[in-house]
Amino acid sequence: MLFDTHAHLNDDAFKNDLEKTVNRAREAGVKLINIVGFDDKSIKRALEIVELYDEMYLTVGWHPVEAIDFTEEKYNMIKDLALNHKKVIAIGEIGLDYYWDKSPKEIQKEVFRKQIKLAKEVKKPIVIHCRDAMADTLKILQEENAKEVGGIMHCFSGSVESMKIALKENFHISLAGPVTYKNAKTPKEIARLCPSDRLLLETDCPYLTPSPYRGKRNESSYVKYVAQEIADLREMSYEKLASLTYNNACNLFKIKNKER
Repeated sequence: MLFDTHAHLNDDAFKNDLEKTVNRAREAGVKLINIVGFDDKSIKRALEIVELYDEMYLTVGWHPVEAIDFTEEKYNMIKDLALNHKKVIAIGEIGLDYYWDKSPKEIQKEVFRKQIKLAKEVKKPIVIHCRDAMADTLKILQEENAKEVGGIMHCFSGSVESMKIALKENFHISLAGPVTYKNAKTPKEIARLCPSDRLLLETDCPYLTPSPYRGKRNESSYVKYVAQEIADLREMSYEKLASLTYNNACNLFKIKNKER
């Protein structure tokens, strides 16, 4: 059994074939999927999807790229969903993104801190988006005592040293399609070294498609390629890797539907 812990099936890329995409995921052994809503449009669509499928769960938050548009109204919407929607399992994806320049860094940091405090208030783990901002991201996690709720370093792209700091702050390491790329030296090293009880799988679909489909639209069924690559790197069976990452995710998200 597989758990795609970070998917954007709410993206327009799936608007014409969502049902077929979900069926392919089921056939590939994907039992649970976490859909991430990070702005008004994606949260609205995610809410619609999780009502249609029993295996779908939901993470809500405000993306750092969109931080400049974050308001008290957005904050209250996320808080209300986190407290009252039975399928909301985490706050995210939140964090820092210094690649795009839509939102100034100081505004990103302020919005990031607000949402960490919110996660602690509603007692939900955090899903972290970090792009070109690892040092500041880890610093804020430490300063805000985010370890109180912990969470996920989504599609982790940092160094081994960064991973060690994240682990100390009670965060899981989630790997996606890039670990399958031939020259992805650091992600492969992370895959080998990450403690078994802190390792997670994701697709981040429709982005970051793994080999052998790199360059095409990603989808949840392709998480099996991520699982196989990591299993090979760790010299363990695919079944064991799938099982441990599935149960890691269920434990983190407090989902009772664990493997028996």
